[in-house]
Amino acid sequence: MSRLVPIALASLAALSACVAPDQPDVAALPAPPPMASAYGPPKPLVGLDAKRLIARFGEPRLDIRDRTVRKLQFMTGGCVIDAYLYATARGKEPIVTHTDARTPEGRDVDLAVCGIS
Repeated sequence: MSRLVPIALASLAALSACVAPDQPDVAALPAPPPMASAYGPPKPLVGLDAKRLIARFGEPRLDIRDRTVRKLQFMTGGCVIDAYLYATARGKEPIVTHTDARTPEGRDVDLAVCGIS
C-alpha cells in the first residue's frame, strides 16, 4: 500500500495541471461595437411605415408580403424604388429598414438621383 501513495500523489499533481486558467468575468469584456446602422448619415425613407410611403409616392407597383418582411416597390423620378419593411419588435408596425434604387433598365442609383433626400 505504501507504494500506491506516491503513485496517487503523482496522479493528483498531473491532474491539477489540467485545470483551465481563470476566465475573465463577463463584465470585464469590452462593450460591443455599435450596430452597422449607426454608421454614416441617416438614410432617406428609413423609419417610415407603409402608410407614410404610400402617402408620399402613391400606390405601390408591387406589394409583396412574407412572414417577416414586406416589400413595396414604387416608380418615381425615373427610378424604381424598393422599400423593405420589417417590424422592429413583436406587435410593432413594420418600418423601412433598407431601400434600393435603380433605373428602369436595372442600373443601381442613389436615392438622391431619384429626387429623394
